[in-house]
Amino acid sequence: MSKATFQALGTGDGWASDRRGHSAFLFKLEDSTLLLDCGEPVSRQLRVAGVQPDDLDGIVLSHLHCDHVGGVFMLIQGFWLDQRTRDLAVHLPAEGVKPVRSMLDAAYIFEELMACALNFAPLQSNTSFEVGGITVTPHPTTHLDQLKASFGDKYPADFEAFSFVLENADIRIAHSADIGGLEDLKLLLTQPVDLLVCELAHVEPDELFAYLKDHPAGHIGQVAFTHLSRPYRADLEGIQAQAAAALGDLPHTFLNDGDVITL
Repeated sequence: MSKATFQALGTGDGWASDRRGHSAFLFKLEDSTLLLDCGEPVSRQLRVAGVQPDDLDGIVLSHLHCDHVGGVFMLIQGFWLDQRTRDLAVHLPAEGVKPVRSMLDAAYIFEELMACALNFAPLQSNTSFEVGGITVTPHPTTHLDQLKASFGDKYPADFEAFSFVLENADIRIAHSADIGGLEDLKLLLTQPVDLLVCELAHVEPDELFAYLKDHPAGHIGQVAFTHLSRPYRADLEGIQAQAAAALGDLPHTFLNDGDVITL
């Protein structure tokens, strides 16, 4: 009997694609179900995956780029229309709590209309929380550091972005979300992981493959590459061949929307 399943609902980057939705990932660890990021068309993808409105134990948003949060408003509208009854926690960067709530109000999705309570919980670096039976630990990344350096004076903000470790007593999964460089993976891999979900939009593939291969055998059970940028999608066979040569016997896959990994 499987202890966990991971389903890629959206594996593209910030540009729309006819085959790939924006970032969204479904994690099921035993009886707990977590949605990580809400890129469009996440509402449709959840329906296709057979996920009912009350099935989700929680939502986690890694950062506030539209390709990671753009679908959360339609998803919550669906919870209203379907009359979801279970209270729902949405974990997200602190600076997003007020804008997300304001956008829902602007779209007339008032909390009084909901059959469940929506609790917006600010993420705190390296501070774990529970989603059902899943322990989630957010780690800060440098994904937004360049934007902060260029625009932080004009647009005061925290520019927070996070990667995550998801685990229970039996399974440990690392999810890079969007990173700024390989150094952002270090906190995810301080302990062995059964699965590393790793983006390929903001790193050089050859450097990433070499970094992953440098870990001891068994430290990373398998790698699932996602968030494929347009240049890499255009030469996917070349990137796959490069990975096969560099990673050797380290199990890995390049995700498509709808792919499921069973652990």
